[in-house]
Amino acid sequence: MAKTGTTTQGLRAAIERSGYYPALVAEAVEAAIGGETIGSYLVHQETTFDANEVRRHVTVLVLTDTRFIVSHTDEQAADSTSPTPYATTSTESVKIGRISSVVVSRVVANPEKYVPGSLPREVVLTIGWGAVSRIDLEPAACGDPNCEADHGYTGSSTADDLSLRVSEAGDGPDTVRQTLAFAQALSEATAAGTDNSR
Repeated sequence: MAKTGTTTQGLRAAIERSGYYPALVAEAVEAAIGGETIGSYLVHQETTFDANEVRRHVTVLVLTDTRFIVSHTDEQAADSTSPTPYATTSTESVKIGRISSVVVSRVVANPEKYVPGSLPREVVLTIGWGAVSRIDLEPAACGDPNCEADHGYTGSSTADDLSLRVSEAGDGPDTVRQTLAFAQALSEATAAGTDNSR
């Protein structure tokens, strides 16, 4: 389930509707926002299955005039560090100017029949700001199929700080629509932030 909007009251209501430790999630997110005005937000809850356990996770994304705030809350079963189940919540605040990429991947069924404005079947929103990078390396080769020389390695580095996947089948069409709306607001804010820094 995802909800998006632009007001503090709307954000709190979306967190409460998610039903996932709303007091804990709201307090952490509101503390990170401080007194800033909310430009856009997205609340996304997902449920995963881990062996014999069902685990829930909520991600809250908030866009203010100056920052992108991301909050994650997870529940954990009792373990060696705690005799009772517990939840962990974290928030990260990123200046808009630090966001280096906003990638929106769309999966569309029957692309030959695509009508502009139709919702994709699935959306993956990936946001990078340089906190986490992934490096993929592989042996380098030349064009000679008989060459046995060591050409070292080649690879690529990819910013991969946050990746959020929603699908029409699993989350519903409103969630896909809301994710696209948040991605557009974030892209526009990132472009405006780049222009202001010159």
